[in-house]
Amino acid sequence: MSAPARTAHVKRATKETEMDLELDLDGGEITIETGVDFFDHMLHALALHGGMGLKLRAHGDGMDNHHLIEDVGIALGRAVYEALGEKRGIVRFGSIMLPLDDALIAASVDISGRSYLNFRVEFLRNDLGTMPTEMVGEFFRAFTDHARITVHLIAMHGHVAHHLCEASFKAFARAFAAAKKIESDSVASTKGLLE
Repeated sequence: MSAPARTAHVKRATKETEMDLELDLDGGEITIETGVDFFDHMLHALALHGGMGLKLRAHGDGMDNHHLIEDVGIALGRAVYEALGEKRGIVRFGSIMLPLDDALIAASVDISGRSYLNFRVEFLRNDLGTMPTEMVGEFFRAFTDHARITVHLIAMHGHVAHHLCEASFKAFARAFAAAKKIESDSVASTKGLLE
């Protein structure tokens, strides 16, 4: 008997953004179009290193990309929460120390049913292309709130903004990939459930 598919489809439309997102937690095609090139690159890295299939078409109000990036975080978080279902059999925890040139990022994930973000990465630049660096933390905040998971992302070293940002997305992805892996048919909680 095969395991149920861990997939989700989220459509989100507001006065500021519109998007269509399809997620497969266990792999598949990756196609991303948000109109923010560096953000597309980061989302592709997240999906690839997270072992996920991700199809996303999104566009925003074209102001400073704040609304677009935040709303993608919301939609992706909702999709992850839906795709995880009752979380039966998952490892639940994942951690990694990920280097990328001068950047060293510590990432830890707990698929707990409780949202918490500890984001301690500082950037010396305001923008990476048309992606404001302040939105890296805001993306992860929106994502963790709606995925209902705990995430710690801490820069241990680094000064190049590009490397710090990319290492953050890849470190999260690798930690999340370990946490979402199915290792049994039980629930990894003394409570007997992960809400």
